[in-house]
Formats: sequence, C-alpha cells, structure tokens
Amino acid sequence: MMRLLLGLLGLASMFGAPICTTPATAQFFFKSPELTRGPVTGAEPGITLPLPGATPAETRAGLVWSLRAALNIAALRCQFEPTLLSVSKYNAMLKDHDVELKSALATLNQYFTRTAKVGRKKGRATSGTAGLDQYGTRLYSLFSNVGSQYLFCQTTADIGHDALIAPRGKLYTVAENRMRELRSGMLLLGEQAFGGRLGFDTSFIRRPRFEEACWDRRNVYNVRGCGWH
Repeated sequence: MMRLLLGLLGLASMFGAPICTTPATAQFFFKSPELTRGPVTGAEPGITLPLPGATPAETRAGLVWSLRAALNIAALRCQFEPTLLSVSKYNAMLKDHDVELKSALATLNQYFTRTAKVGRKKGRATSGTAGLDQYGTRLYSLFSNVGSQYLFCQTTADIGHDALIAPRGKLYTVAENRMRELRSGMLLLGEQAFGGRLGFDTSFIRRPRFEEACWDRRNVYNVRGCGWH
C-alpha cells in the first residue's frame, strides 16, 4: 500500500499535477452555505442591539463591542473543534486591539450616561452604568442564541482571523464589513451539497429485540429464538 501511495505521488509530481490545489475551506461542510454579506454601520435592523439617538461614533462603538461579544461567545462555545483556534484568536484580538476596545466601551458608557433616565434616588452616572450592564447582558444573549453551532463557529473563526490581522485602530472596519455575515452565520443552515443534512442508512445494522422473553436471567440475548431486527 505504501509503495502504491509513493508511486502515485511520484506520478503526480512528474506530470505537474498537484495532489490538492486548494486548502480546505471548512471544517464541517462539504459545501458551506452562502451567507449574506455587505458592509453595515450598525444602525441597520437585525445586525446588533439598537442604540436610539446614538451619534455615529456611538453607533460604531456599539458595532465594535458587538463583534467582541460575538467572538467571546465563539471562544466559549467552539472549543470542541481546536483547529478553529477560537480561543487563541479571541485572546490575541483583546491584546492587539485593547486601545480601540477600551475606547468603544468608554463611548458606550457615555451614551448610556447621556440617555439615562435619572431616578429620584439615583444619579445620572449610576443609571448610565446600569444601562451599560443591561446592554452587555442582552448583547451576550443575542449572540448566544444561534441556530447552527457549526456554522456559527466556522463563521466566527474566519472573522476572528480578520480581526487578528487588522491594523491597530481598524477593528471597526472588520465589524463594518463582516457583522452582517456573522449574523447570517447564526441561522440554521447546514450542508448544501447533500440536501442540507448528511446521514447514512442504518437499516442494515442488526439490532436485538428488547422483549423480556428474548433475554435470560444473565441478560444474555437469545439469538436463536429471537433473531435480529
């Protein structure tokens, strides 16, 4: 067998035929779903949580923080497939883009402080902090509710790579260009080449009958008397 394999490799190299012309593009699908793409500002419905009355800078900050939240969820939920490198990509993004992320958080805090409804016993700063905390909780809930874990993990891993190599101060461009795709990757979409779902015929598998009469006191199956399904 080894000689045959080496022979095939030798023939391929002799005639200039590559064994694999392109790298694998997906861990989970033979043919991945086509996701909706296109740039966003963050103000579009269905992309992230709305920020009523936000300035363009505050909207951008919300979009950047949404990207961070989504990649954080991916780091927690996608560790079952180590080749995605979801955890290492997320940690590297936090370190490389820490200044921009801190700025986004500060801008969001200013937004919730500015728009907070001041109560009788609570000051504006306290109300703004409470609003920011509620926003963060809802944001994580938004990105936790995914239809297809495989597709979500595959999509966020690719976007996490873009976030990792983006120049410092330009993380917002990744969010603007790929957040629509990320949201599309949360839908229940599956294998496209084989009817949306892979499976195999189990009718040939021999299964025992589970009637009590088919088993003796030692729980040994009576093959001769009961046969197989």
